[in-house]
Amino acid sequence: MWNSLTGEITHKGSDSLYLLVADVEWDLTVSRNTLSALPAVGSRSKVYTWLQHTEDAMRVFGFVSTQERSLFLDLIKVSGVGPKLAIRCLSGLTWNLFADALEAGDAQKLSTIPGLGIKTAQKIILSLKGKLLLNQETSVISVNSDLVNALVEMGFDRKSCERVVEKITEDAEFSSLSDAERERRLFQKALLMLSAGE
Repeated sequence: MWNSLTGEITHKGSDSLYLLVADVEWDLTVSRNTLSALPAVGSRSKVYTWLQHTEDAMRVFGFVSTQERSLFLDLIKVSGVGPKLAIRCLSGLTWNLFADALEAGDAQKLSTIPGLGIKTAQKIILSLKGKLLLNQETSVISVNSDLVNALVEMGFDRKSCERVVEKITEDAEFSSLSDAERERRLFQKALLMLSAGE
């Protein structure tokens, strides 16, 4: 229905974000990791979304990246994990730490997340182990494609953009950054290189 919303951040709560989009202020439920990765109140930002529609209510969830949203959607497919617990999982561990715990089969690590018991942690491992690595590869491809398209829209040659983006995404300096910060830094570096004729 909605893939994302872009607007001005007007409020940050413990698990909520207000985003003003064309005179409509959206109340989004978000993880603490999303809150910390997004810019300060008053800044413009893009937030990826998912709508929960039940018989008596509608609730919109926000995510700093498509990768985080994919993990959320995978989590709520696991028996015993609803949207509220999935957001707690995303707040308790970063994507990378969560993936590491899954691949190691470390239920104890996952169960340190408030509200996530050892049995549910084991169910999550059985359901998702090995899957996040595939999602990570897909996410990288998607980010690279988005960067190339944004640069082409600014007037740069597509082949040059593809060459530069492919080159800089191999740089280890970006590997430890959050998805949003990584995408921003990659865009800045690609723009500088293309402007310099590299």
